[in-house]
Amino acid sequence: MKLPDDYKDKSGMTPTIVSTIVAVSMFVLIILLVVLYVNHKQNPPRRYADAPPATGAGPAESYPDTWELIGDSTLTPDDLDFWDMYPEETPEPEEARETPAPQENDPATDGKHTRVVDRDGKEEWVLISPYLPRHEYDFTQLVCQSDLMKYYQDGRQVSFVGVDISKAEGYVDYNKLKKAGVDFVMLRVGARGYSSGQLVIDEYFSDNIKRATDAKLEVGLYFFSQAITEAEAIEEALVVIQQLQGYTVKYPIAFDMEYIDNDTCRVEALSRAEKTTVAKAFLDTIRFGGFEPMLYGDKHWLIKEVDLSKLTGYDIWLSQQEDVPDYPYRFSMWQYDRQAAIDGISGNASLNISFIDYSEK
Repeated sequence: MKLPDDYKDKSGMTPTIVSTIVAVSMFVLIILLVVLYVNHKQNPPRRYADAPPATGAGPAESYPDTWELIGDSTLTPDDLDFWDMYPEETPEPEEARETPAPQENDPATDGKHTRVVDRDGKEEWVLISPYLPRHEYDFTQLVCQSDLMKYYQDGRQVSFVGVDISKAEGYVDYNKLKKAGVDFVMLRVGARGYSSGQLVIDEYFSDNIKRATDAKLEVGLYFFSQAITEAEAIEEALVVIQQLQGYTVKYPIAFDMEYIDNDTCRVEALSRAEKTTVAKAFLDTIRFGGFEPMLYGDKHWLIKEVDLSKLTGYDIWLSQQEDVPDYPYRFSMWQYDRQAAIDGISGNASLNISFIDYSEK
């Protein structure tokens, strides 16, 4: 930088002197910058992690190597108990898995269905009709005494013991049955051939009804039907009434229509509606004759093979070989065992319980 020739500092220095001072200062500054640059290249700055801790005044000490710190130590990992400062967290036990609640639409538990098993063993859950009368029995009051089923209400027996009998039972000692605790018998009057359609009177019927009456047992009857028309059903009912001449029958006369195990039969060709019509024709004829009609059947037959809504005016004789029946609708007689032993019958006996005293009805 050159000053004007006429420049004169207040201190009295001439321009030549001032220029000399500025030039010298610039030279010194350049020398200092060069020295700093060279020093930076030879001694680069330490990273923060490598810098020794500040100790105030005094010479800087180099940071010791890791092995210098622990090389002479006798400590083991077990001596480093600072891990206890962080106790392990105990995992919370998993919540116990709850049993899934029954599905609302499960027919086995919804209380709106009943299980029906057909003769081939196929199971079906059938909706219980809200329009059919339900039974009101409390089956906790069923008691088996001397192998005979009895029903109690308020500590008093209100049921009656029965046996159904046909030619298959052979000769029956009705006096022994009476002593064994039997109150009534249901005697087979006859049957229609399941293939031929021919009417047949049970060979033992005449003797059975006479000796049962002599033994002071109440008597009811049933007919094994294979009628396929209303006319045939009426014919069967009239045959039954004809056989009762001279006898008093207070217990019901039952209509028994069934399929035949391991064979075909006449009624298999009938629809549900047709079987219902045939059954009603028989039952109505019995009622017109002055006797008490009754419909016999197992659970499958009563629910699937006939229309109960058209037969509500007749008592039901349920056949179900179980400790407790699960038939939901009203019934008044129950055949609970077909292979029982009882004094008076040499072979298997079919035992029944009646919840109604038909002798007083």
